[in-house]
Amino acid sequence: MKRKLVIVTEIIAPYRIPVFNALARRDDIDLHVVFLAETDETQRQWLVYKDEIQFSYQVLRSWRRRVGKYHCLLNWGMTKALKQFSPDVIVCGGYNYAASWITLRWARKHRVPVLLWVESTARDHRGGHTLVESLKPWFMRKCQGFIVPGKSSFQYLRNYGISAEAIFTAPNAVDTDFFAKHAETIRGNAASYREKLKLPPHFFLFAGRLIPGKGVFDLLDAYMSRGLESSSQWGLVYVGNGPALSELQTRAAAWGNIQFAGFAQREQLAVYYGLADAFVFPTHSDPWGLVVNEAMACKLPIIISDAAGCAEDLVEDTWNGYKFSSGDTSHLATLMENMAGDEKRRQEMGGHSYERTQQYSPEICANGIATAALSQRIAQ
Repeated sequence: MKRKLVIVTEIIAPYRIPVFNALARRDDIDLHVVFLAETDETQRQWLVYKDEIQFSYQVLRSWRRRVGKYHCLLNWGMTKALKQFSPDVIVCGGYNYAASWITLRWARKHRVPVLLWVESTARDHRGGHTLVESLKPWFMRKCQGFIVPGKSSFQYLRNYGISAEAIFTAPNAVDTDFFAKHAETIRGNAASYREKLKLPPHFFLFAGRLIPGKGVFDLLDAYMSRGLESSSQWGLVYVGNGPALSELQTRAAAWGNIQFAGFAQREQLAVYYGLADAFVFPTHSDPWGLVVNEAMACKLPIIISDAAGCAEDLVEDTWNGYKFSSGDTSHLATLMENMAGDEKRRQEMGGHSYERTQQYSPEICANGIATAALSQRIAQ
């Protein structure tokens, strides 16, 4: 008999669709996903790929407002949605929305186990409202289990006193096949794409929001400090938008081979992955960093800060990339110089990156969620 599972999550993120599709294909899970909104236009420019959805879902009516660093999202219809589907288990993707608390209250009333999907880490500086943060331990105590993407989030929960037996791992995943195949296609006609986009023969790539917290200024300083651009062979490409764009452009104006490509949807992003020589993720705080999964699926070596939630899981120092302490611009510059100077090593590391991503597929992530859901005792 299938276990009826409801997942409550914020938006229809493109990287979640393959995971939920894989979960819905299982013969022991009856999946329904409740999205609190289609997207967050204040933060994301992703397309909503509804035509790729192969699972049961609904989007609640919502009202959203951002005030400074604080984010308010209110919904209507959460209780009705849960009553209609009548789940055996609920996976709640967070605790900082009113809908999360409504979900928890409904579950406790109807004796339905709740699994909290946690991606936070000890290095994650995104902290929400003080009141909400103070209620976090209480929310956790009312949950019957937890789902994490990797080691950093696992340890984060252990620091809260959560037993290891209550924590299940569903490795964070992207559509690895999509990015791998697109990158290979691009490399088959690299000269044409490189000329069209006016890219240098070799370049380091960053993809993500252009905000100081992503370490984008560290990357620029590291690149310029070693004179990598002076050879005219090595460039630096930023893909993404954000409030730091203007200042980055001003600082980079006197230097050659630094390009700001703007936001790119996944198809265009795969072009940059396919043409890049290495991917740099110098973040100061990030719960995971799915762009690293994408870059690795495209056979890129990685230079990553230790503040990235995925660093401990995805990047093995000197095997498929290099790690450095967040904010250590000098060390970052040295690693970039080393990477630029050894083509054979880059290729070996890129191959290892692709090898590692085979353990981070949508199917493996879905299996982790299913294992957590199926482990729960269902009230009679």
